[in-house]
Amino acid sequence: MSVANAKHTVLNPVIPYTGPIPGGLHPGEIIIIQGTVLPDADRFQIDLSSGCSTKPRSDVALHFSPRFKGSPCVVCNCLLQENWGQEETLHQLPYKRGAPFETIILVNEDVFKVAVNGSHLLEYKHRIQLNRVDTFSISGKVRVHAIGYIPNSAIYSESGDLSLPYKGSILKGLSPGQHITIKGQVSMYPHSFTVNLRNSRTENIALHLNPRIRSGVFTRNSYLDESWGQEEREIPFFPFSSGEYFEILILCQPHQFKLAVNGTHLFEFRHRVQDLSSIDQLEIMGDLELTDVKLW
Repeated sequence: MSVANAKHTVLNPVIPYTGPIPGGLHPGEIIIIQGTVLPDADRFQIDLSSGCSTKPRSDVALHFSPRFKGSPCVVCNCLLQENWGQEETLHQLPYKRGAPFETIILVNEDVFKVAVNGSHLLEYKHRIQLNRVDTFSISGKVRVHAIGYIPNSAIYSESGDLSLPYKGSILKGLSPGQHITIKGQVSMYPHSFTVNLRNSRTENIALHLNPRIRSGVFTRNSYLDESWGQEEREIPFFPFSSGEYFEILILCQPHQFKLAVNGTHLFEFRHRVQDLSSIDQLEIMGDLELTDVKLW
């Protein structure tokens, strides 16, 4: 995942590193840490804390510590009024000595979710109020290339902007209850544009949207196992016009996608891919200009 569109980035910090989290932490935001474990590593640690005081020591909302000696594991804990809480130990270690890594900390209302090298690792329930967390620290046998703070949108453009063709990564894939908003403007002399929800590691497209402005046709389909499925076209009205602004809302439900344009429901599309978490990329191209893309 790119840190290019982070609201704040720290490059090649000297370890141990301690620095402020700009604006504090909020639900939906993400911290990305890209680095390399040193070849002789016994452990390293990431701390999200309330301030950076050493005497008395600041409260730590998340202490995340990969440990390589003995039985490899990851230990999580919190520090409150200079007392450590109950350790949570995961006997699984996705980090390797001498190897690069990418750690992603997703901030939810009730938990921190941690992924390493693109795979979910663990969840840690908040024991300290999130609005108190304002400091990031990393120390131990590790080299850090970049620390990025991403605002509360879970789709990230690989190029860091909204230029076309647009490709955005969906952290951990889709799940029921999430919705994607796409805001933009149709070109003045348009033919069509395309929105794909797809798997980045295969050619599979779970949802292919193709409004054709000239003909007033809005096709929906999927591309699975190197084959297009049954095309769906029926709509109560065609919502796009040349040069006009629009807002597409795609709601992911357990059995279907629901799509609305400019606040009016347009159609449903039943899932043809059952593993929604495999849908990890949003792709947009064609005769339009993007102004905003978000996942909620």
